[in-house]
Amino acid sequence: MKRLKLTLILLLGIGVYNGYAQTQLSLQEALKFALNNNKQLAKTKMDEDMGKFKTQEVRAQALPQINGNATYSDNLMLQKSLIPGAVFGKPADSSVLVAFGVKYSTSVGAELSQQIYNQSVFTGLKAAKAGEEYYTLQTQQSEETVIYNVSQLYYQLLVTQEKITTINGNIEKLTELVNATKSQYDNGLAKKIDLDRIKVNLTNYITQRTQLQNQYATQTNNLKRVMGMPIQSAFSLPPASLKEIENKAAGVLRYDDMNIANRTEYKMLKKQEELQLFQKKAYLAEYYPSLSLFGRYSYNGMSDNWIFKNSDPSYMTNWFSAASIGLTLKIPIFDGFGRKSKVSQATVALRQINKQIEDTELAIDADYENAKLMIRSNLATISTQKENMDLANEVYYSTQNNYKLGLAGLTDLLNAETSLADAQNSYNEALLQYKMAELEIIKSKGSLRDLLN
Repeated sequence: MKRLKLTLILLLGIGVYNGYAQTQLSLQEALKFALNNNKQLAKTKMDEDMGKFKTQEVRAQALPQINGNATYSDNLMLQKSLIPGAVFGKPADSSVLVAFGVKYSTSVGAELSQQIYNQSVFTGLKAAKAGEEYYTLQTQQSEETVIYNVSQLYYQLLVTQEKITTINGNIEKLTELVNATKSQYDNGLAKKIDLDRIKVNLTNYITQRTQLQNQYATQTNNLKRVMGMPIQSAFSLPPASLKEIENKAAGVLRYDDMNIANRTEYKMLKKQEELQLFQKKAYLAEYYPSLSLFGRYSYNGMSDNWIFKNSDPSYMTNWFSAASIGLTLKIPIFDGFGRKSKVSQATVALRQINKQIEDTELAIDADYENAKLMIRSNLATISTQKENMDLANEVYYSTQNNYKLGLAGLTDLLNAETSLADAQNSYNEALLQYKMAELEIIKSKGSLRDLLN
């Protein structure tokens, strides 16, 4: 119920229907919405619930088992046996064919059994609990995957939005230049070829903006899909976030607190190792004897006539009770080496998991070191691209002033304008790559859930 309320609040807050006004969606809001609405994550949570039910199923084996039973038999043809005739006063060398039993019989009863000692069942209980913990880790890993994917798409969308803002500024500048040049051309102060060249550049920018807008729409739909948000919903991103990326990139990040034991995939492998160890113990437990208690009670009726016909004395039914209690001891002796084969298979499976753990440790360490290299490289790139963008901006406005004064040609102005646009895009791309590298650092440290705060 709480999850439903949160979903409704978020849907209303971001204007899920077209009738609502768009509001800015922060990364934290996007992540929280995704954790409550992602379809794949919802399926994983169902697997976690399934794990709890499986634990209950295994636990039931250690609890008393009570079963009722009822039978009704109509012996159409009774079993017959030959009895020596002397028993009935007939010649000794003769035989008499005698039927045994009655035509009708019925029985109603119940049976109780309780495991007293069964190593397989007790080991299964421990394995079931570990399995339940594994499903919990699986859900945690799915949540981290959702956080990682949403963060990636969010940052990509943020940078694409900034690129559109940048290209809108360039289009605005070129539009002003087209108007100014057209005025000059109308007054005979500019050539038509100069006006056409500027228009060509303006058209190219408009085409690029259309492509970026299509890219933005595609990225938005991808983000909505991962979040589990209806495609018809609408939201916008806060433009100030990109500046925050720049400010954070100027700070100093700590890389010395990575602990591989914090990684969920590592925890899952260790839990798989534990489960496989329980499996091996379960196979070994098959060598042990098992002891169980049983109790039985039945109420039986027998008659040569239909038992439920009437109360006529000639149709009398004999009713009697039967009860017993006891112990059942099972001692495994020889099974054709089947148990030995299963234990050997479990041993090999444990070795395979150990190798997988070792490989995962190497992969996590490599990913962490690569992420550190990436983030250091991107910090330097951001600084360089920032200086380059500022310089390109300065060159553009200087060239623009010289062009207006007739001290620079149109080619110089267009080249300066192209250089500025390239520098702006490179800077935006550097910020995006920095956030991707930072995301890898956070993932390597097992701290993706910190992004929720």
